[in-house]
Amino acid sequence: MAVARFNPDGLALSEGYAQTMEQAVLPYINARRTDAAVAGDGGRPLFTSRFDADAPRGTVLLVHGFTESADKFAELIHSLLRNGYSALAYDQRGHGRSWRDPALEGDPSLTHVDDFDEYVRDLEKVVEGPLAPMPKPWFLFAHSMGGAVSSLYMERHPGVIARAALCAPMIAPNLGGLPLPLARVLCGAEGRLGRSKRRIFASKPYAGPEDFATSAATDPQRFAWYDAVKASNPIFSNNGPTYGWVREAMRATRMLLAPGAVEGIDAQVLLFTAEKDDAVMPGPQADFAERLKRGRREVVKDAKHEIFRSTDAVLFPWWREILDFYEGRERRV
Repeated sequence: MAVARFNPDGLALSEGYAQTMEQAVLPYINARRTDAAVAGDGGRPLFTSRFDADAPRGTVLLVHGFTESADKFAELIHSLLRNGYSALAYDQRGHGRSWRDPALEGDPSLTHVDDFDEYVRDLEKVVEGPLAPMPKPWFLFAHSMGGAVSSLYMERHPGVIARAALCAPMIAPNLGGLPLPLARVLCGAEGRLGRSKRRIFASKPYAGPEDFATSAATDPQRFAWYDAVKASNPIFSNNGPTYGWVREAMRATRMLLAPGAVEGIDAQVLLFTAEKDDAVMPGPQADFAERLKRGRREVVKDAKHEIFRSTDAVLFPWWREILDFYEGRERRV
């Protein structure tokens, strides 16, 4: 049997990663885990997982990104528990074990939302429901699309989140070179034709294990572990957007950067831009960060979009900085 290996913060070493996750991380966090369904916006059921630390000094709410699930944060949750933080994670609508639009049943890998605000209202229900009895202060870790959802929530609900770490937040999506005006025209036209729930062109249904070289990760062991999870169950197979989702992602940018919106956030915010990100745009992240009343932005060198699936050399110091940030010992630059 392989020996589980961790760094001092409870993150798994890349060498022997899968064995450590299966033999040590998952048993540890699952012993402290309570799953429940909460009624999200419109009564749509959302799958939530609560993790209780032995002597909690606060709670971290984790909000995943586009085509992900709460399970993708298992390693981070293990570290949070080991460092005295309880955690709450949930699958956003259309993802994982949460509600999915019946119109998409023919393609479980397709991801759609009618209105981006549905994600935000879902988060409101999670905060009002399963997060409410958990220990304060409340912190946030949000990735990509989850960063957009969480930022909109913080803009509208000051005084709830104490500190927020935003991992490559989707302030604006990268449309792969497609000009923004053309994307708006295309998605609008498809919507008017009743095709907003169709897969966007150049995107194909999930067809099994993905390619590490074109992934958003830089550590092959971390990539392979969740890739196996994704391939094991169709509910985790999200991989592409509808025209409607792209339309709403672009609308989210306008809402996030509207006059006075960012200035409404009163949480302390630490925003991370991945140096080699090709999923979201760095410029709007910089614009967002410059308008924060209490926050700053850092560029993580040698990281792709999923900074939390970086190599040990990048991941370990980055995550330690986040733990220091939650503890109020943030680095001054």
